[in-house]
Amino acid sequence: MIGGDGLTPAVTKEVDAALRAHGLIKVRVFSDDRAAREEMLATLSDKLDAAPIQHIGKLLVLWRPIPEKIVARDEDAKPGPRTVKIVKFSKSGNGKPQIKKVNVLGNQRVAQGGEIKRAKKRITSVKKKALD
Repeated sequence: MIGGDGLTPAVTKEVDAALRAHGLIKVRVFSDDRAAREEMLATLSDKLDAAPIQHIGKLLVLWRPIPEKIVARDEDAKPGPRTVKIVKFSKSGNGKPQIKKVNVLGNQRVAQGGEIKRAKKRITSVKKKALD
């Protein structure tokens, strides 16, 4: 919302943050002067590198493509703990299944019977070790 103070740096900063988060935004202007509203729309679109989409009454619509988020991954990172839901059905089929939530660490796995086993390193043969 652009109030009685007009287009201040704080308003420009908030509009920029909203465009970064959402891409397409509506800005309400509390001004009766149509020429001033059109000037505000042009100023915002130039300063923020956004496209002016629409100007209906006291509502300005701006669009700017959302930038791609860069996620930094650590190459040495190992899988962290995760929560797994284990469901054991009753043997007769008439009873309720037992549901148990378990934390599984990065070096563990869930076996077929619902047991948690530690993942072991794969054993290689002596001949293959000698080749390396």
